[in-house]
Amino acid sequence: MTSEPGARDDAALVAAALAGDSRAFTEIMRRHKEAIYRFVRRYVGDADEAYDIVQETFVSAWSALSGFDKTRPLPAWLRRIALNKCRDWSRRRQVRRFFFAAESIDASPREIAAPTPADNADQEALLAALDARLAALPPSLKEVLILTLFEGLSQKEAARVLNVSPKAIETRIYRARQILARQLSLPAND
Repeated sequence: MTSEPGARDDAALVAAALAGDSRAFTEIMRRHKEAIYRFVRRYVGDADEAYDIVQETFVSAWSALSGFDKTRPLPAWLRRIALNKCRDWSRRRQVRRFFFAAESIDASPREIAAPTPADNADQEALLAALDARLAALPPSLKEVLILTLFEGLSQKEAARVLNVSPKAIETRIYRARQILARQLSLPAND
């Protein structure tokens, strides 16, 4: 009796995909596309761009699947690929802006959340300011906040994704919170 792709763990799916089972890679994408999309969406701030980057992430993952280290968690490996795709996207965007004098690099990203009722206007303004400040953080600080605060990864998991020490993650979180608190006039632990 063969097990269905949904019943297998990620390592077994990778092995099956490498053996030619196309359903196995489809299952990998099904399991991880939402988390990768959320991560990319927060990084780039644009839903359409995020969909494109997620597609590029899985195309790259498929191409590099034989190099996957089975001792590491698949979600961390996929996030690392997505992070590299986001960085590439950011570099291309900066080059386009430089040559075509498009929107300023410091411009705030489009709103991520759906419009809220009028009685929540203050909270909406604070969230918009936070999104803008988050987008303006240096990539090393922005990436850490997205992975830990928004994606819910532990500092150890984020360290694996970013290929740095857990202490570096802790330091970057502290610095990012200090910057955001100062810019938004909030206590540093908010």
